Amino acid sequence: MRILLTNDDGIFAPGIQALWRELSEVGEVMVVAPDSERSATSQAITVHHPIRVDQHCFDDPRVCGWRIGGTPTDCVKIAVEALLDQKPDIVVSGINQGPNLGTDVLYSGTVSAAIEGALLGFPAIAVSLTSWKMDDFSVAAKFTSNLVLTAIQKPLPPRTLLNVNVPPLASSELNGVEITRLGAIQYENIFEHRKDPRGRSYYWMGGKQVDSENGAGSDVAAVKQGKISVTPIHFDLTNYKIMPLLEEWNLTT
Repeated sequence: MRILLTNDDGIFAPGIQALWRELSEVGEVMVVAPDSERSATSQAITVHHPIRVDQHCFDDPRVCGWRIGGTPTDCVKIAVEALLDQKPDIVVSGINQGPNLGTDVLYSGTVSAAIEGALLGFPAIAVSLTSWKMDDFSVAAKFTSNLVLTAIQKPLPPRTLLNVNVPPLASSELNGVEITRLGAIQYENIFEHRKDPRGRSYYWMGGKQVDSENGAGSDVAAVKQGKISVTPIHFDLTNYKIMPLLEEWNLTT
């Protein structure tokens, strides 16, 4: 089994290192990841300047990967189309430091890398540890490894990925696994106005998350209950329910 592994925290991030080690026990891992953090890049691709590529080996010379000067989506595209001698059997993105829940998946570089894998026709998984501080990725890595084996044995429908969020708990403290829908994440954005040394204005975006209604069955609720959330995602954003309403508008040229 050939596994293409990427992320948005960069090739040196502890999350991808932990997953790299765990997945190496079940298959051939091909790492193609950004050279630095590319969080919140969504589905961005690099079209206005070259994408720098070089190989990087860690302390163990057998542990080498491709370091990409681009976005997570770039990584998957260039891996499949240019770098790898053989196509992967599955694309895995993570382990992200911090959650990727609800509508945040629209901004997430981690999820977008998995989306690109699914768009190219591969089974795909995005996985996140829902903590900005905890640095023990072992539980999330082990779960992902088992999930990869299952996803290969029981293929997903075309153009579908699994978005996984693992609470920062020991294995014995988890309350199981729940198949969930995307919840809602909202922010109170703050744009702080500043001036650079030359007197030119710029803004620094910050903000905080505000409470949203996330009932039973949502990924947000599941994680709060100490459960691993697994959400199937696909790309048809069409709102079919309102198509008859739009037909009633009798739009003309």
